[in-house]
Amino acid sequence: MKVPYKILNLSITKISCSQALDLIVKQSIKYVSSFVCFANAHMVVEAWLDKSFAEQVNRADLVFADGKPLTWALRFLYNVHQERIAGMDFMPSLLEKCNQYSLSVFFYGSSPEVLEKIKTRVEKELPQCRIVGMISPPFRALTDEEQENHIQQINQSGANIVFVALGCPKQEKWCAENYAKIKAVLLPVGGAFPVYARMQARAPKWMQHYGLEWLYRLYQEPHRLWKRYLITNTLFILGVVLQKLKFL
Repeated sequence: MKVPYKILNLSITKISCSQALDLIVKQSIKYVSSFVCFANAHMVVEAWLDKSFAEQVNRADLVFADGKPLTWALRFLYNVHQERIAGMDFMPSLLEKCNQYSLSVFFYGSSPEVLEKIKTRVEKELPQCRIVGMISPPFRALTDEEQENHIQQINQSGANIVFVALGCPKQEKWCAENYAKIKAVLLPVGGAFPVYARMQARAPKWMQHYGLEWLYRLYQEPHRLWKRYLITNTLFILGVVLQKLKFL
């Protein structure tokens, strides 16, 4: 499915959202060990600065253009029109597919409170989508024994799909390092957890359309995100321009 549309060090998949949903459902029914990534400007810059991280993300079966700036970059660099496939939209859509096909899902990451609210919403709105496990790992580094125990729990649950929320780049690294051990499709969706749990508001549609969702998130968490957005947004624009000019 991959095509060589590289933005800096990442290969972005050209695919429609409906095709992506169908493909992931087919893989999950067969318990294919795989993972997909949702790339935004922050991830592209992380991969540009860290080649080992780029290699990990590029192991994914699919790498979606999550951020609107990536869709603009694909058009600017290749004249390719790719729809945005955002993790915050994709997770609810995939859960609806899981409900349609009675698939089993596992949630890994975030806090116990967020997980409980996700469980409540899924059980109420999607009764045929079976939640077979939830783990909120500690924020510290896991021991090898803890890591293997978590993987064993996921495999024993019979999950078709595992949603992962550990924050970027930790969640992508976790998926790249462990997907071959897990008989399921892994989706690192990060911020989609609290949004789906209705504990965090999403940016208005008009801000999403104009690629300003980052600004809304900055407004929500200025102390944590200001440096990330100031630096990564600037580096992203610089990198894309340099790539267009063939300096990269």
